Amino acid sequence: QVNLAESGGGSVQAGGSLKLSCVQSGITDTLGCLGWFRQAPGKEREGVAVLWSTGERTYSVKHADPVRRRFNAYESVLKRTLFLQMNDLTPEDSGTYYCAADPQRCPGRPVTALDFPFWGQGTQVTVSS
Repeated sequence: QVNLAESGGGSVQAGGSLKLSCVQSGITDTLGCLGWFRQAPGKEREGVAVLWSTGERTYSVKHADPVRRRFNAYESVLKRTLFLQMNDLTPEDSGTYYCAADPQRCPGRPVTALDFPFWGQGTQVTVSS
């Protein structure tokens, strides 16, 4: 059982920054696949970033096109924490942000929310214009 706890959400004005954290517990091995997702009211959950393990303590990351060059997702294996640094926020970035994890490796195809068995409770991000 992997437990995930997000924090760091809040309200900011457009152009501002936030840093989300996702603390992992309940597992001692390196998680194979990690992700950040977000969901706005009335919209489907969408992927923000996916990280896949490339070794015992290293990850590669891919960001979704809408957030590329503005967001940076990374895992601190030492802290057992997944981070999402969000810069130059826009109102379109508003929503509930979730972290997700799978102890197994990411599948060899585009990752979706259905690939993750473990989820955090979400943290709210509101960006005003």
